[in-house]
Amino acid sequence: MFRAALVGLSLCALQALALADVAPDAFVQKLSSEVIGAVKSDQAIQAGDVARIRALVDAKIVPHVDLQRMVVKSVGPQWRTASPEQRKRLTEEFKTYLINTYSGALTQVKDQTVKLRPLRAGANANEVVVGTDVVGGGEPIQLDYRLEKSGDTWKIYDFNVLGLWATDSFRSQFARDLSAGGIDALIDRLAEKNKAIAGGKS
Repeated sequence: MFRAALVGLSLCALQALALADVAPDAFVQKLSSEVIGAVKSDQAIQAGDVARIRALVDAKIVPHVDLQRMVVKSVGPQWRTASPEQRKRLTEEFKTYLINTYSGALTQVKDQTVKLRPLRAGANANEVVVGTDVVGGGEPIQLDYRLEKSGDTWKIYDFNVLGLWATDSFRSQFARDLSAGGIDALIDRLAEKNKAIAGGKS
C-alpha cells in the first residue's frame, strides 16, 4: 500500500496551477508542494474520504496527464488496430482505473516532502525525466517523472516508483486480457475492476 501511496503522490505533482513556461523541475516541485499541502490540510481526506480524493484527482490532476500517451504505452501494439470507439472506451476506463486505484492511497500522505535531484536535460529539451526523492517516514524513496512539453507547460506521461515505470506495470497487467480477447476483453476487465473498486470490493 505504501508503494501505491507513492504512486498516488506522484500523480499529485500534476495539479493545475498558473505556471507558464517554467523549467520542468520547478514545475514538479511547485505542484508537488501545492498538492501535498492541500491533502494535509483537508480533514476529510485525512479521515479517509476517498470520494473527496477522487474528485480532487479528477478535477485537478487528470487534466494535466497525457492519458492517451499513457494508454498507448500501457496497451502496446494492439492500440494501433483498435477502432475509434474502442480507443475512446478504453481511455475512459483507463482514466477511471487510474483514479480509483491511486486515490485511496493519498490518505497516507502525512509528513512527506519532495526533494528534487539535479536535472539532466538540455535547455531546449521537450521531453525530460525529473528525478525526486520522497522524504519522510523512513528512508528517502526515489520517484521519477517522464514529462513532455505541452504548449507553455508540462504534462506527465509516465512515472517511476522504486524502479518500476507505471506504464510497464500496466502493460504487464493488461497482457493476459489482450492476449485472450483483444481490446474488448481489456475494456471489459477494466470496467469490472472499476465497478469493484467503486463498490469497496478488493
